Amino acid sequence: MHEAGDTTEYYFNTQTRMVEKGRLSPWEHLLGPYDTFEEASKALETAEKRSDAWDEADADWKGED
Repeated sequence: MHEAGDTTEYYFNTQTRMVEKGRLSPWEHLLGPYDTFEEASKALETAEKRSDAWDEADADWKGED
């Protein structure tokens, strides 16, 4: 969460695999925004965990084992 007056956002660039402070690249190459550099640097890990959780939820909803 941002502190009062702090509007800095961080993005993970999927093309360069680097964190950007502010939106510097086209949207199609970015994940985010994230509140901190640390969160942005873990963007791929976060996305993978969310995807796995959604896959499990879908399987549960469909009644798959």
